[in-house]
Amino acid sequence: MATDDRFAAWRAPAHWQAVDFISDLHLQAAQASTVQAWLNYLRAPAIGRPDALVILGDLFEVWIGDDALNNPNGFASHCARALRTFSQTTPTYFLCGNRDFLLGDAALVACGMLGLSDPTSLDFQGQRWLLSHGDALCLDDTDYQGFRAQVRSADWQQAFLSRPLAEREAVARDLRERSEARKQSMAHDPELWADVDAAAAREWLQRAGAPTLIHGHTHRPAEHDLGNGLRRVVLSDWDADARPPRLEVLRLTAGGLQRLPLA
Repeated sequence: MATDDRFAAWRAPAHWQAVDFISDLHLQAAQASTVQAWLNYLRAPAIGRPDALVILGDLFEVWIGDDALNNPNGFASHCARALRTFSQTTPTYFLCGNRDFLLGDAALVACGMLGLSDPTSLDFQGQRWLLSHGDALCLDDTDYQGFRAQVRSADWQQAFLSRPLAEREAVARDLRERSEARKQSMAHDPELWADVDAAAAREWLQRAGAPTLIHGHTHRPAEHDLGNGLRRVVLSDWDADARPPRLEVLRLTAGGLQRLPLA
């Protein structure tokens, strides 16, 4: 099956035996237990160290600009140092989400990460896998899609990043509060939650020449049969304070995908 340029494949080195996928950690200083679980994974994975780590968006609860790293004692700098140490022995790749889409080249360098476009195709052990954060496929959430188009534009980002850091922090707090209020208003009715559009997911897979889409964003870990040999696999979010804790890595080996809980 032919692919178009947007879905051109990234080929994993032949010696890779295991690739880990994570997303939706929403790291923030206020969630110390989740941050610690992530640091434990980086320092000495209880499930064994992979050959590469791929982060499919929303690593951070919010990213308001790479100049957050100018404070060497700040939370962003603390996370960047941990990632840089990990990436010195384990190649680490980052695909932005809806919370950290402003993470730029300076932050990628500081964290030792390599940036990926959304979507990205991965060729691993003779099989192709399509990778995405997933938010671009939640087509029924028209309000969000309009907002996404606005904030992903170069003009909006340039204007936002030119504002003082404190002002950007205030805007980010307001957006998080609105998002949380919207989630709470829909919590009683799962049918209102936006999910990936099956037809759009199938189209992406067909264009990529891949049978499986791996994505995050929805916080609803599952596997969905899309028909004709196609499927999508949804990553878990992370929350160490949930009961039971949600701390899960999706590991890809020659044998396929395996969900590995860290707690």
